Amino acid sequence: QVQLVESGGGLVQAGGSLRLSCATSGRTFSSYTMGWFRQAPGKEREFVAASVWNGGSTNYADSVKGRFTISRDNVKNLVYLQMNSLKPEDTAVYYCAASRSGNWYLSGRASNYDYWGQGTQVTVSS
Repeated sequence: QVQLVESGGGLVQAGGSLRLSCATSGRTFSSYTMGWFRQAPGKEREFVAASVWNGGSTNYADSVKGRFTISRDNVKNLVYLQMNSLKPEDTAVYYCAASRSGNWYLSGRASNYDYWGQGTQVTVSS
């Protein structure tokens, strides 16, 4: 069983930055693909970014490429999402997720993930 706890959300003006963190339990963190997803009110959950354990590659949604960066610390069992140049449309609850799959092509699919955090709210004002 893996437990995930997100932190770092908040209110920020458009153009600002936030860094989300996700703390994980378990001794095999380095063997999990870690992903970030988000869900805005009235919308479906969507993929944001992933860090694939198998090969260390990353994957990003087109909407965040060049603005967001996912990173991980396999010693501290933490995964981060650095969000720069934030836009009002980035407003959502952001979720951290963990997957045992090392398949990069599946890393953008919510159904690929086995464990989820409770989410942290990010609000970007215009």
